[in-house]
Amino acid sequence: MNEDEPDRTGVPVTIGDEAPRRGNFLSRGMARSALRLMGWRLQGGFPDLPKMVLIGAPHTSNMDGVVAILTLTALGLRSGTMIKHSAFKGVFGSVLRWFGAIPIDRRNAGGVVGQSISAFDKAERLLLLIAPEGTRNSAAEWKRGFWLIAAGAGVPILPAAIDYAKKTVTFGAAMSTGADYAADFSRILDFYRRYSCPRHAGRASEPICGVLGMTWRPAAAPPNA
Repeated sequence: MNEDEPDRTGVPVTIGDEAPRRGNFLSRGMARSALRLMGWRLQGGFPDLPKMVLIGAPHTSNMDGVVAILTLTALGLRSGTMIKHSAFKGVFGSVLRWFGAIPIDRRNAGGVVGQSISAFDKAERLLLLIAPEGTRNSAAEWKRGFWLIAAGAGVPILPAAIDYAKKTVTFGAAMSTGADYAADFSRILDFYRRYSCPRHAGRASEPICGVLGMTWRPAAAPPNA
């Protein structure tokens, strides 16, 4: 599929058997219908790989999470995200694990990065979802934990961009980490230069503003939408 042309059916190319999967035709169908009704389209390919760090940007609104959940459900993908370990209690903990949540105890010596790498080592398949900006409100820089996790676990980074102007979610090519974070980050930003547009320009991170030619506005009002 031409990466510059959205798939009018609402989903990108076929998801391979190696990718972490969840759901069925009913859940996929409902999510695809919701995306179509909202006017969203998905584009780009999805690697047939069992383990990846999936990063999403720009993140300026709660709606980003809604679109992300619908996208993953429409594709039948099982993703994991990091949540503090104290939330994994009783029945709620079982629910979180079903959704792919990974318990993280920030007090442990290995920290978030070390525990995430350990999760990759233990899993046969894992798609770890990270918002590297770390906030919806004018981040001055991206947290490089996503890169450290990918490098330490020996898994590729898969960038996904949201564009509110065109209402598209675009998956890029999987990127292997190199020895230089700055060089890898430059490659990642080049992808977001082509395929992203934040919902709230005034809340976009400085790196996103830089590649999109927008003025960065630090200390914007607290996000509420």
